[in-house]
Amino acid sequence: MPDWNDVRYAVVIARCGSLAAASRQLGVDQTTVARRLRALEACLGTPLFERLGGQLTPTPIGEALLARGQRMEAEVAALCHLVGDRQAQVKGVVRITAVDTLASHYLARQLADLRGRYPELAIEIIASSRSLDLGRREADIALRLARPADGDLVVRCVGRLAYGVYGPEKPLLCTSWQTAPWVGYERSLDLVPEMRWLSEQVGQHNVSFRCNNIDALANAVADGLGLGILPCLVGGHHPGLRCLSGDKAVLSREIWLVLPRELRDVPRVRVVGDWLVERFRRDEARFSRAG
Repeated sequence: MPDWNDVRYAVVIARCGSLAAASRQLGVDQTTVARRLRALEACLGTPLFERLGGQLTPTPIGEALLARGQRMEAEVAALCHLVGDRQAQVKGVVRITAVDTLASHYLARQLADLRGRYPELAIEIIASSRSLDLGRREADIALRLARPADGDLVVRCVGRLAYGVYGPEKPLLCTSWQTAPWVGYERSLDLVPEMRWLSEQVGQHNVSFRCNNIDALANAVADGLGLGILPCLVGGHHPGLRCLSGDKAVLSREIWLVLPRELRDVPRVRVVGDWLVERFRRDEARFSRAG
């Protein structure tokens, strides 16, 4: 199959009438233009030009190929304009809400890539365990650990967040998880899967410290205040923690990307949503791996 770049060189040669003029237009030396033409003719098994009156003139086969090549050139140019127009529209503010685990330990460290692609885009991240109302535009995109039950929303599962049991590097003076002190979320979050797991497996009678911030809980565990069930994304990278539950996650939660249906085709929202799907797919193992 012919290389499009070789076809492009042939189109320019036909337009210019000589290898020298084509090389100047393409910004390469004449030897490169001649080599590209020979490669295309070898691939097709036939000459594409003949010299008439000091000019390179397409042969009948050359005419047929160049007609198609010119259409391809026009389509590529149209595609470039389309991409340029799309990028020109991708500007303004996009507000993303996510739990602090994803906001602090993942999103904030990924945004340089997004800004590199769309420099006129501004991102606001709202780290909150509360489900902001997308319908009231409290945020444009949400990353949630539970699928929304209602609302005119576009939802997509983009991965799973693994959890493990973590303790401090220096072991606590206890013989089992049941007798160890624990840290956990504040009581308003007793129904989240992590706290339900703690109730079912250990009970909450030994919870000695509660907080709604994941970094505060991780630091409390590292300081020896108790054991904790933490996202492996956090616990696995904290220098003062060690995983006590092995390589298999004790539980995992689905990560859902959510946005209002009416914003789905707004360029700045669409490209950020697509980018989030791309990044979570790329880093799937980072979220699902325990230990």
